[in-house]
Amino acid sequence: MDKRTKFTLDEEEIPRSWYNIQADFPEPLPPILHPGTGKPVGPDDLAPLFPMELIKQEVSTERWIEIPEEIRDIYRLWRPTTLFRAHRLEKFLDTPAKIFYKYEGSSPPGSHKPNTAVAQVYYNKQEGIKRITTETGAGQWGSALSFGGACFGVEIKVFMVAISYQQKPYRRIMMQTWGANCVPSPSPETKAGRAMLEKWPDCPGSLGLAISEAVEEAVSRDDTHYALGSVLNHVLLHQTVNGLETKKLMEKADVYPDIIVGCIGGGSNFAGLFLPFVKDKIDGTKPDLRIINVEPMSAPTMTRGPYAYDFGDTAGLTPLIKMFTLGHDFIPPPIHAGGLRYHGMAPIICHLYNLGFVEARAEHQLATFEAGVTFARTEGIISAPEPNHCLKVAIDEALKCKESGEAKTILIAHSGHGHVDMAAYDAYFGGKLKDYEYPKEKIDEALAKLPEIPGE
Repeated sequence: MDKRTKFTLDEEEIPRSWYNIQADFPEPLPPILHPGTGKPVGPDDLAPLFPMELIKQEVSTERWIEIPEEIRDIYRLWRPTTLFRAHRLEKFLDTPAKIFYKYEGSSPPGSHKPNTAVAQVYYNKQEGIKRITTETGAGQWGSALSFGGACFGVEIKVFMVAISYQQKPYRRIMMQTWGANCVPSPSPETKAGRAMLEKWPDCPGSLGLAISEAVEEAVSRDDTHYALGSVLNHVLLHQTVNGLETKKLMEKADVYPDIIVGCIGGGSNFAGLFLPFVKDKIDGTKPDLRIINVEPMSAPTMTRGPYAYDFGDTAGLTPLIKMFTLGHDFIPPPIHAGGLRYHGMAPIICHLYNLGFVEARAEHQLATFEAGVTFARTEGIISAPEPNHCLKVAIDEALKCKESGEAKTILIAHSGHGHVDMAAYDAYFGGKLKDYEYPKEKIDEALAKLPEIPGE
């Protein structure tokens, strides 16, 4: 058996362009709509929030978009990342499956997020923006944007979901170390935050609400833009630097995946890895490729939500996006996988799911931590709570191979380490980690508040 564990690329092999899946869709994405008119938004509608280059990337159908050298130079700090063969996990499971994982935990903030954070800060800096606001759930995105701000000398303000602010203090300290200002959301600093605190003083917060606060502050100042860490097309575009590397590395390993597994909250990490591969399924080169998106039972967006237009935030400040949604009023249970608690999903992933090119699965929190501990005890990496979800499904698929005798190749999108998430593991070992399944009646209640589309 081939004992090689690590597959690597040279710095000069960092991709020079991002891959844009919109060039290869069999049907175009549903447009983003203006909530007042019901018509597709134009550049002028988005200009108060984003630099024009990102707006162009959001709607572009060009297959390749060049990565500026200033961004590639910063990527060199951690890219290309390593593809690992999980020999020890395979042996433990006694499976004929070949298991690989592309590990994004070697970036300075410890996750995939700086792939887009660095790019977004760069384009804002080019447009003369001095300050950026954003939201963060578990803190990976907030710390990544803070790192990007430090790279280019741009001030960063982060609204962090309150329960994660309490559960993950070291993420806040990371942001402060890179010079950012991090506040818990809901906060008394915005109209949206004050309204929620008046109604629910102990509100644990949500990504939708934190987005409302960040957007509200951004539009109130001429020197400030807003940055989003997932969901939007340009964010997924930037993340394809990972998938393009992975494709080269799988060729080095002389394999092609039968199954690709990743966790989804907004969807940027997993989409960034699988989009260069799903192209092969779309064009018929690899029709049997399976792509499994894994979400938590406590925020079952794709597995239980309808495909509908909804706001991306709680206060209704954003345009209307067609996505699988639990309703913009959704307040999730306080699970430790804060990065997976969004009410919606990336339109690109939703479109692929709706067309039948990808699958979706939901998992309980306890089982995912069991998988994370198994992975740590075999492969050595203590994973963030988010990738534990896809580790659970990858292990399940490997055990199915054990039963069938099939030597399938499984590829895992591993989004980052859990070194600042040890309180979650402490809760697991102490028997305090609870499973949550979001009640159907609460989903029905949230969906009753989906916005009406003007003209329909």
